[in-house]
Amino acid sequence: MDKLRRVLSGQEENEELGLTAQVFDATTLSYSTRVKWFIICFAGGILCSILGTALLFLPNGAKFFAVFYTIGNVTAIASTCFLMGPLKQLKRMFEPTRLIATIVMLLCLVLTLCAVFWWRKNGLAIIFCILQFLAMTWYSISYIPFARDAVMKCFTTCLN
Repeated sequence: MDKLRRVLSGQEENEELGLTAQVFDATTLSYSTRVKWFIICFAGGILCSILGTALLFLPNGAKFFAVFYTIGNVTAIASTCFLMGPLKQLKRMFEPTRLIATIVMLLCLVLTLCAVFWWRKNGLAIIFCILQFLAMTWYSISYIPFARDAVMKCFTTCLN
């Protein structure tokens, strides 16, 4: 009888909306949880990059360096998904102001791994790691207002 009253009064649809809202609330992280996981992932990315650099001086270390450095960069990029969400992160990565930096960065990530595992050229892998660093830096400063302009002006002033 109660179900019939809810259907006739239109309250059953509100319960479904309530269920949808409950699902979204259950899958949403709190601000403090997002910040904690951002710090954990970002620190893990930095740790992987440092570990890769330390492994560079071992025999066959260029391969380990390239792999750990690439994993570190991917983890550092993925850490920002906790702050703004994965979909918003992808949208912001491919905005016109960051499009070239994003493409170069992703291309360098892939080419680094290709150079190590497919082409077996350790020197080329290290060059791609350096390009990864430069592309990641250029990509990162794109989030700071007027930072790219300041960097460009600084370099043009130094070179002239």
